[in-house]
Amino acid sequence: MPPQFIRAVKQLIPAERYFDDPIATLAFGTDASFYRLIPKLVLRIESESEVVALLKLANQYQVAITFRAAGTSLSGQAVTDSVLLVLGENWQQREVRGLGEQIRLQPGVIGAQANSALSKFQRKIGPDPASINSCKVGGIVANNASGMCCGTAQNSFNTIAAMRIVLFDGTVLDTEDALSVTAFKQSHAQLLNDLALLGAQTRANTVLREKIQHKYRLKNTTGFSLNALTEFNDPIDILMHLMVGSEGCLGFISAVTYNTVPDYPHKASALLVFESVESCCQAVRILKTAKVSAVELLDRRSLRSVEHKEGMPSWVKTLSANACALLIETTAASASLLQQQLAQLNIVIQQFTLEQQVSFSTDPAVYNQLWAIRKGTFPAVGAVRKTGTTVIIEDVTFPLEKLAEGVSRLQQLFDKYYYTEAIIFGHALEGNLHFVFTQGFDDGTQVARYEAFMQEVTSLVATEFGGSLKAEHGTGRNMAPFVELEWGSDAYQLMWQIKHLLDPKHILNPEVVLSHNPRLHLQNLKPLPPTHFLVDKCIECGFCEPVCPSKKLSLTPRQRIVTQREISRLNRSGDDPKRLAALQQAYQYQGNDTCAGCGMCSTACPVGINTGDLTRQLRAANNRRWQGTATFLARHFATVSRLAKLGLTLGKLFSPLLPFWHSAMPQANYAKLRTRDNGLQPVIYLAGCSGRVMAPQANSKDSRSLLQVSTDLLAKAGYQLIVPEGINSQCCGMPFQSKGQFAAASQKQLQLEQWLLQATNNGELLVFSDTSPCSLTLKGKLDGRLQIIDSVDFLLSKVLPKLNVTPLNDAVALHVSCSASQLGQQDALQALLSACSNNIVVPEGISCCGFAGDKGFNLPKLNASALSGLKAQVQQCAQGVSTSRTCEIGLSHHSGVEYQHIVYLLDRCSS
Repeated sequence: MPPQFIRAVKQLIPAERYFDDPIATLAFGTDASFYRLIPKLVLRIESESEVVALLKLANQYQVAITFRAAGTSLSGQAVTDSVLLVLGENWQQREVRGLGEQIRLQPGVIGAQANSALSKFQRKIGPDPASINSCKVGGIVANNASGMCCGTAQNSFNTIAAMRIVLFDGTVLDTEDALSVTAFKQSHAQLLNDLALLGAQTRANTVLREKIQHKYRLKNTTGFSLNALTEFNDPIDILMHLMVGSEGCLGFISAVTYNTVPDYPHKASALLVFESVESCCQAVRILKTAKVSAVELLDRRSLRSVEHKEGMPSWVKTLSANACALLIETTAASASLLQQQLAQLNIVIQQFTLEQQVSFSTDPAVYNQLWAIRKGTFPAVGAVRKTGTTVIIEDVTFPLEKLAEGVSRLQQLFDKYYYTEAIIFGHALEGNLHFVFTQGFDDGTQVARYEAFMQEVTSLVATEFGGSLKAEHGTGRNMAPFVELEWGSDAYQLMWQIKHLLDPKHILNPEVVLSHNPRLHLQNLKPLPPTHFLVDKCIECGFCEPVCPSKKLSLTPRQRIVTQREISRLNRSGDDPKRLAALQQAYQYQGNDTCAGCGMCSTACPVGINTGDLTRQLRAANNRRWQGTATFLARHFATVSRLAKLGLTLGKLFSPLLPFWHSAMPQANYAKLRTRDNGLQPVIYLAGCSGRVMAPQANSKDSRSLLQVSTDLLAKAGYQLIVPEGINSQCCGMPFQSKGQFAAASQKQLQLEQWLLQATNNGELLVFSDTSPCSLTLKGKLDGRLQIIDSVDFLLSKVLPKLNVTPLNDAVALHVSCSASQLGQQDALQALLSACSNNIVVPEGISCCGFAGDKGFNLPKLNASALSGLKAQVQQCAQGVSTSRTCEIGLSHHSGVEYQHIVYLLDRCSS
C-alpha cells in the first residue's frame, strides 16, 4: 500500500478509528460469509466528508476500497485484503415523513430500528430480511435484500424514492435535492449521457430486454440491476437504481428515502402439510392469487430438523417421507377484514388434500410459535454440524411453474454428493428456495466435492430451469464466477460496461459481483477451527453484535470467537508465534477485560451461544492464583459487605478528592429493616447483596432502602416480607462466577440453598427475589422445592391485582436489564410500568448497560460506551426504572435521570 496514501489517511482519520493491528484487522475482516480475507487497514468512518476524501485518495493512489455496514452478508461481498471502511456510530439519522408514507435513512440505521420509527403509523420499509434485527440499511439497499413477505414488489429497487450517493471520484449526488441534481448534470454530463445511451440500446435490443424482464419477474440479485436500464429513461433514475444491489461496487450510499408499505396489525397463520412436493407446489400456484402475505415452504428434512422443538405438533415425527409443508400468513388492516380473508382462504384450502395441518389461528402465541419453528430450521442444521465445518445457505429462484421439479432435483443432488443433513425451505410465492448444508474446507477432497456440487447446482438453476442463482443474498464472491452463465454474454458485457463507467479504476470492491477468475468462489475459504465447545457452533453471522455492550469500545461476541479460533489454530499449528503473541496480548483487554459477560448475545444468537460463558472460562484459567482469596471472601461474606459499606461511606466523605466519584454513586445502606408479625401472608425476602450494601444516591427523591420500599409495597397487597437471620452472609454466587471463580460461586449457592430451605420450612413459603441478576443466576440451580419468584413476576401476578394504582403523567424511562431480558420479563415490566405511567420511554439500542457488577467501578469506559446513546433519549423523563441496583448507578450517571427499582414507582402510585 503506497506510503503516501497511509500518511494522508492518518491525517484524515483519528488514531482511535484507524486499525492496522492483527486483532482489529482479523476481527473486523470477518463477515457472515464463508470467505476470509484480512484487510491491511480498517477505518471506522463517521461522516460523508470522510468517505469523499478517502475515495479521492483511493483514486489517486489506486487503492481498493470495500464498504461494510453490519457484516451480515452471506456471499463474501464485505471482505477484502485491502482497505475496509466500516460504518461508525454517526450514521443513525432517520426522518419519518408525513404519516409514515416515506422515511429518510442513513446507512447505519438497523432495519428493525427503521420499522420501530414507523410502527406508530402502522407502516414499515418494504424489505424484510431474516437479519433485520442486525443488518443495516446500507447493506439492505446495496444487496437489494428482501425476505419472507416483500417479494419483488416491495424490495429496495421498487420502493426507493431517493438516494444520496458518493461516486468513485468523491462527487456527491442527492437525487431529491434539485440543486445537487442540477450541479451533477453539469459536472457529469458525459456519464449521464453514457448511461442514457446504455439504457436506450438495451431497450432497443428486444432479446436482451425480454431476458431482463423475465429475470426480474423472479427474485434476482445476480449481477448488477440491469432492470434499471429497461424500466427508466432518466439517467439520474437509472444511476440511482443501479446502486441498488451493487454491493459497494459502484459507489457509496450515504442516505436513502423509502416509500414505505403497510404493516397490518391483524394477522393469522396456518401450517399445511401435503403428501408430496408436487401437491405442495401446486397449492403454491393457487395461493399466489390469494390474500396471503407470506407462504413459506419446508421440505420433509426441514420439518425433521425441528420436530423436537417446543410447540411442534407431535404428529410431525410421523409424517411420510415425501411430505412437504407450507406455513401461510395473512394480514389485514382490521379484524373484520381478516375474518373475511380467512373465510376465503379456508374455501381455497378445502380443495387441497392434506396429510396434517394446524388451522389458521389469530392467537399470537400460536402463530409466533409457528414462525419461530420456521426460523429455527437454519440454526437447527448449524447446531448439529461437525466441529470445524461451516454452514452454507444457498439462495436460488425457480420459475414458479417449475418449483416442484426444482425441489426434487435439488434433493437428488444432496443425495448424490452426500449432503444428508441438507434441508430446503424458502419463500414459495416467489419460487425462492434456500438450501442449507454443512461443508468442511480443511482438505482438497471436501473442496472438490463442494466445487462439483456447485457446478451442478448452477447449471440446473441457471441453464436448465432459467432461474436465478442469487435471489436475495447478493452475488458477492460466491456467484461472481457464474454471472455470465446465468445472464449470457450480452448481459454480462453490459454489466462490465456499467462497472467501467462508474468505477473506471476498479477500486470499488474489486472481484465482487464481476470477476474474470473462474475459481474465485473456491479461494480464500474461511477456516472454522475448534476453540471451545461453548462456542464451536458459532456460524459468525453477527446477529449478536447489536445487543453487545462492548460493541463500540472493543470487540463483539462474533469478533471474540473469531479471535479465539485464530489463537487456537496458531497454538496447534505453531505457525507465526509473533502473530499469536500479539493476538493473545491484545485479547486480554479487547476480549476478556471488556466483556460484560451479560449473556445478551445468546438472546440474538441463532444457536444460543453465550460468549460470556467462554469469557468466564478464560477468566477461570487466568485467575487460578486467586482461588484461595475467592474462597476466603466467600466464607467471610458478611465482613466483605460491611467493608463495602465502609468504602462507600469513606468515598462520599472524600468525594471531592476522588475523580471517579459522581452524584449517582450510592450511599452506604445502614438502614435496619423492622418487621413484625402483622397477620399478613409471610414471604421470605431474598435481598440481593447490592441492595443490602447500597442505599439510594445522596440527592434521591426517595431515600428509603430497597428492602424498606419492598416491605411497604407488599404489605399493601397483604404480604409480610420476612428477612431471616444470616441474610448478610448470603450471595447468589454471581460476583464469583463472573470472574471465573466457580468453586467459590458453588460454595455460596450451596450455602444459600441450605439457608433458604431452613427459612422456608423446606419450600413451604414463597421467596421474593428483589434483583434480576440474582434471580437469573439461581434459575434452575437450587433445590426444586424452593419457590423463588423474581420481583417482577411477583409484583405482576401477586401484588398489582391487589392494589389501587393511579398512573402518573410523568414520562418514565424503562431499562430492561440483561438479566430481566433473559428471564423473559420484557412484557411483564411493560405491563407493570403501564399501570404506573401514561408515558413510557424505552430507549433504543440500549440492551445491557455494561455496568456488569463491579466493572462500572473498575472499568467505567464499558458502562459509558454502552450507554452513550441514553441521555439524549430520556431527557424528558422524570425518572427511570430498572431491576438491578448496580445497573441503576450507571443509568443514573449517564442519563442525568435517577433510576430506581420499579418497586419505588409502584409504591408511589399505589394504595
